[in-house]
Amino acid sequence: MADGGVDTPLSELRRDLAAAYRLIALEGMDDGIYTHISARLPDGPDGEKRFLMNPYGLRFDEVTASNLVTVDETGAVVDDPYGAGVNAAGFTIHSAVHMARHDAVCVLHTHTVAGVAVSSIQEGVLPLNQWSAQFFGRVAFHDYEGIALDLDERQRIVADLGDKYVMLLRNHGTLLLGRSIAEAMKLALNLERSCRAQIAALGMGLTPVVLSDEVAEHTAQQYQAAYDSTEAGNAPDPEWAAMLRRLDKAAPDYKQ
Repeated sequence: MADGGVDTPLSELRRDLAAAYRLIALEGMDDGIYTHISARLPDGPDGEKRFLMNPYGLRFDEVTASNLVTVDETGAVVDDPYGAGVNAAGFTIHSAVHMARHDAVCVLHTHTVAGVAVSSIQEGVLPLNQWSAQFFGRVAFHDYEGIALDLDERQRIVADLGDKYVMLLRNHGTLLLGRSIAEAMKLALNLERSCRAQIAALGMGLTPVVLSDEVAEHTAQQYQAAYDSTEAGNAPDPEWAAMLRRLDKAAPDYKQ
């Protein structure tokens, strides 16, 4: 079953976030010790906003449910089992989104070669296939301002994101939001496939067949209806269940 966000038991939220880190690593979508996936936690005892992130310095394939770090909206560490804190640039981006978008349980940021390449062209993601059609008219853009250490950039990230769940950080990478960790992972995997397929198709030197706006929008709505049904609890999530089974075989220690 997909993670249900702040109403989900903390142990399950930690497990699912650790699973996301491991899945990104298995897919070769990590970047050493950089980039982050965060999950929003229930508010603290005084109403402070809190979320989980990876300990700074660990590779994604080293993240477990028990070593995730809890931070508040100011970046202050609330709980740090590993003892290394979190990456400041990661905090800037993720805290901005979590504080502004309360519908987003998970925020997932990557620096993949394909994602960075597509974020570096003016056109962004083209509707060339079924994977990429789901993002038609649903991708936000934020211009590169340097390494995200300036807290003032948070308001610009939020303004550029608007109400979308997918953003290309120009010349930088990708940012995905999910109403659950499962949804963010599915969006991230499909966006990565879309970027890889776009690079492959355009690299052949032949004429690409771009889907019509009507077909692309129809496909995007079909995807959206399926996501909405799952997030509303009206349908099971066999895709997320399959991902967790994969980890149970490939990296069972993620749950520790």
